[in-house]
Amino acid sequence: MKPEITIRREFDAEISLVWRAITEKELMKQWYFELDEFLPVVGFKFEFKGGPEDGIQYNHLCEIMEVEFEKKLTYSWKYEGYEGISYVSFLLSESKGKTILDFSHSGLSSFPASNPDFGVHNFESGWKRFIINALPQFLSKNI
Repeated sequence: MKPEITIRREFDAEISLVWRAITEKELMKQWYFELDEFLPVVGFKFEFKGGPEDGIQYNHLCEIMEVEFEKKLTYSWKYEGYEGISYVSFLLSESKGKTILDFSHSGLSSFPASNPDFGVHNFESGWKRFIINALPQFLSKNI
């Protein structure tokens, strides 16, 4: 499945900090979503609410699909009451003392096209806010 969204970022942070930022719920809530529980273990299921600030707050249902410590985290992403399933992946690598994040979100076309909230442009906007703005700000405060 070809990803509809890909973002590559380089961070002046150790890979261990970036890994913790994407896998520890106390750190995730500082730049991502607040989750009741999160464990980077294949088969672990988690959920959270999110959506447009002035619109419907959708219940996101997710399940960890793949974990390689400090290298890869992939989870499914779907919405309660709606058809479709997508996959979010964080791939980490090191280069010259920096951490490279290759982020992707695939399967977006499986969501109902009749719902404008599920448009690719909305996902692009959200992921840019998280990956390009919020995560680097979080990392710069915690280096």
